Amino acid sequence: MIDRTTCVTLARYNSWQNRQLREAVEGLTEADLIRDRGAHFGSILGTLNHLLWGDQIWMSRFDGGAGPGIPLAESPSLCARADLWATERFRTDARIMLWAEGLTAVELAGSMSWHSGATGRDVTRPVALCVLHMFNHQTHHRGQVHALLTAAGARAPVTDLCFMSESDGRL
Repeated sequence: MIDRTTCVTLARYNSWQNRQLREAVEGLTEADLIRDRGAHFGSILGTLNHLLWGDQIWMSRFDGGAGPGIPLAESPSLCARADLWATERFRTDARIMLWAEGLTAVELAGSMSWHSGATGRDVTRPVALCVLHMFNHQTHHRGQVHALLTAAGARAPVTDLCFMSESDGRL
């Protein structure tokens, strides 16, 4: 289904996209960032926080490290300010990249089990599917942020994977 090379490419894409989002939100006021725009997670910052929360919860399952420390329902409030979000985003992107670079075929094989707060039950799924889900979740919510930035009058970043250069996404 997937291999280490695919995961590294998707981790680079994630990092590249989030660097562009950090630059895009720097030009917005706090009011612009926290205004409820009718999105599922409310605001631009709320959606960015949820995306960061999702990456942290999945990484805690993949690498055994720390999770976000708050439940899903509180994910939009993970970081109170954009500068705090940017710092945590950078750290989490580095964590994802290091994990992806060290992946083995054995680690991508088999299944994993966890208790899902979203469904309220224990779940077992193939590891490779869960990894793809994490990267797909990132793309999905960055697409929402792209639309929210555009609606706020900000310049939204280029999101096309095929336009990522060899140097993009490198930490």
